Amino acid sequence: MIGKEAQQAQPAPSSLLVIFGGGGDLTRRKLIPALHELLRQKLLPERFAIIGVDRNEGDDESYRELLQRSAQAFMAQGFEQESWSALQERIHYLQGDFLDLESYHRLRQELERLAGERGIAPNYLFYTATPPRFFAEIARGLGEAGLAREPEGHWRRLLVEKPFGSDLVSARALNHTLHEIFQEHQIYRIDHYLGKETVQNILAYRLANATVEPMWNHRYVDHVQITAAETVGVENRAGYYDQAGALRDMVPNHLLALMSVIAMEPPNSMEGEAVRDEQAKVLRAIQPLEPEEVLTRAVRGQYGPGRDARGVPLPGYRQEPGVDPESPTETYVAMKLMIDSWRWAGVPFYLRTGKRMPRRFTEIAVQYKHAPNMKFKDSMVKRANIPPNVLVLRIQPDEGIELSFNAKEPSPVPRLRQVEMDFCYADYFGQAPSGGYETLIYDAMCGDPTLFKRADSIEAGWELVQPVLDVWQALPPRDFPNYAAGSWGPEEADQLIRSDGRQWRNLPTGPSDANGG
Repeated sequence: MIGKEAQQAQPAPSSLLVIFGGGGDLTRRKLIPALHELLRQKLLPERFAIIGVDRNEGDDESYRELLQRSAQAFMAQGFEQESWSALQERIHYLQGDFLDLESYHRLRQELERLAGERGIAPNYLFYTATPPRFFAEIARGLGEAGLAREPEGHWRRLLVEKPFGSDLVSARALNHTLHEIFQEHQIYRIDHYLGKETVQNILAYRLANATVEPMWNHRYVDHVQITAAETVGVENRAGYYDQAGALRDMVPNHLLALMSVIAMEPPNSMEGEAVRDEQAKVLRAIQPLEPEEVLTRAVRGQYGPGRDARGVPLPGYRQEPGVDPESPTETYVAMKLMIDSWRWAGVPFYLRTGKRMPRRFTEIAVQYKHAPNMKFKDSMVKRANIPPNVLVLRIQPDEGIELSFNAKEPSPVPRLRQVEMDFCYADYFGQAPSGGYETLIYDAMCGDPTLFKRADSIEAGWELVQPVLDVWQALPPRDFPNYAAGSWGPEEADQLIRSDGRQWRNLPTGPSDANGG
């Protein structure tokens, strides 16, 4: 939605949304609540319908009842019976097997029936809310049924969830399969971090403020930290997570997506392709890690037993239900990356993500270089540096922007103290920003690709991660578990940044952080 000139968003064009995996967790937790919110905001088209496709037996009524129970649980205060009823009557169900071509022909018949009976334009949006092993099969099935071809004046779009491949080879293979059936402009690869309002606001903050962009370079920035910390463990995802691990799950998509937004050059326009061109350039400019560099610039960890912020005992990863008792899977990753460009020459980007951390937060911290000390040598503790200015872009949960700077204390004696200016979305705009899926679904309906990943960016991300995967596979970890649940990660991660004379930005914790996700 970046770059839309209209002051008031208009309803999306008439269409039908097909959700493969219609009875799954993602649909119930995220997609249906997002559609409910779009309806509340009057952004769904008047002529619109949803078809959930899944293997379980059921009909329209049983499917609607299932979704209503979930909606009331997951929407909490956002649930409104009137708007839910308006959405519910547009929801339909089709029992089908993702591997059975006959299911796709029946789907085509159902789409044509609903379009005709309800006067809906034959524009189809297909959402793969399924395990990744079905992505290619769903695309093939749609192609066989003739549902990928775009008749004159109408569109067909495929929304693909992450993970997009499990390594470079599989990502390329998936791209190849999709391109055999769909054209690139029809494929919308989702990274829900890019849908978050706070991520979109990064470009607005940079490019709409004359005080920011002139200092957004190696002359003023010392380093950048990108953190995605979770307090939860593997939860009910052991089957997937024990095969994927933190590196595959978070780095090629979420963390590199944030890095590409923070480090990109200003685009010539805010149109989708112009923005995505600049993001792709960042990924291609990141210096690849040689095998020997993986040992010094990438750290992995796995949590063992520990305690949360309230002192409640927490199991180790290997004690979680469904996890191999001798699992070598990492639950923590830290990396140091460098961008080979004039803007960012010499500026390290530190990325980290982990489970069972003391506090849940996702943020980008831009630390500026130290100011000269001499003029204030009598205002500080002996040999101490003036504290650096730090700009923090909070992605979640307390969405906002924070800037720390130095000010003189009110005293006859000149003393400096670090103070903060803090902008919070909820306080200023009266509501928290959306979780991301509302924006992404709406943009896909409107044909705006800005917040979605292209094939080249997907493969560039995996090219950066592949050397780390190769080295870690060749050298299994010997010290797992190497950090306690409820701690900030392994000592090696602290050493990674400490060896450069820097330290991680760890937020204070309290009992309220124990229940975060």
